[in-house]
Amino acid sequence: MAGKPGKFDVEAFYKISYGLYIISTKFENRMNGYISNAVFQVTAEPPRFAICCSKNNFTADMISGSGLFSISVLARDADQELISLFGYQSGSNVEKFTNTPHIMTDSGIPVVTSDCLAWFECRVSQTVDVGTHILFTADILHGEIIDSGGEPLTYAWYREKRKGKAPANAPTYIDDNETAENGSAGTRYKCVVCGNIYDPAIGDPDNGIPAGTDFNDLPDDWRCPLCGADKASFDIIGRG
Repeated sequence: MAGKPGKFDVEAFYKISYGLYIISTKFENRMNGYISNAVFQVTAEPPRFAICCSKNNFTADMISGSGLFSISVLARDADQELISLFGYQSGSNVEKFTNTPHIMTDSGIPVVTSDCLAWFECRVSQTVDVGTHILFTADILHGEIIDSGGEPLTYAWYREKRKGKAPANAPTYIDDNETAENGSAGTRYKCVVCGNIYDPAIGDPDNGIPAGTDFNDLPDDWRCPLCGADKASFDIIGRG
């Protein structure tokens, strides 16, 4: 039996580099996709990728059923609404492709083309249960460049520049209550949808909310800058 993990500084995890991608598939006439930062090439001959998908993701069973998926490489300036749609909303109750620009591959798999630099079509070759997640290794069937001059979006850049956080289902998810960076002493508020923290001491300057603005003084139409959830979706999480 595996023992409990030893002590570690959670900040060390942020030093591991990841990209940000949209993984898409289609199964039984339903299309869906999710944001992933666990995509990597595992072999050169034949060329193969591996992706890691939470068992709680609606897409996991769909990939298992179809045996196919696509990878869309997000551009650094990708629209936050696109990231919020695929990263923080469940395909079990949202049709993510209704208003999302995409193409269909010859094998019938959707590929998100909006705000993406390149894409790949893959066929699953192996499935491994790794605990909370499923690891899919897959052969690359096809790949194309959409924008050869753009910069890819990385998780490090997304976290530093956009103050983004990994969704709860991501293999890299870290509970913000475990870190020491979540703001100064005082009451803070956590979005139950995406885990984003609103700290009154910091405010939301990117959306015109200055530092020192109490949560109760936020405009009624203010929404989570990461996932778009309303104020009612935030819970008090105590003091930093």
